[in-house]
Amino acid sequence: MSVRAKFKVMSTTQRQHWDSQKGNLHEIELQPVMSGSPENEAFYAATPGGSVKLMTVSDEAGTQFELGAEYYIDFTKA
Repeated sequence: MSVRAKFKVMSTTQRQHWDSQKGNLHEIELQPVMSGSPENEAFYAATPGGSVKLMTVSDEAGTQFELGAEYYIDFTKA
């Protein structure tokens, strides 16, 4: 079984990794969507609160997240 949620990027930040050879740390904060479409309102009814915070040292991964963009997050048991 899996659960799908829809989250919006609320902030993205970059700072230098303590080990400068590793480049930048990317921090991405997401919160559940609330409104803007019938789909968003349905997701909000199922997930009214919460947050996801990601950190990565991969520039390729970190720059994929656009401020204000919405993303589906699928949770599947490992």
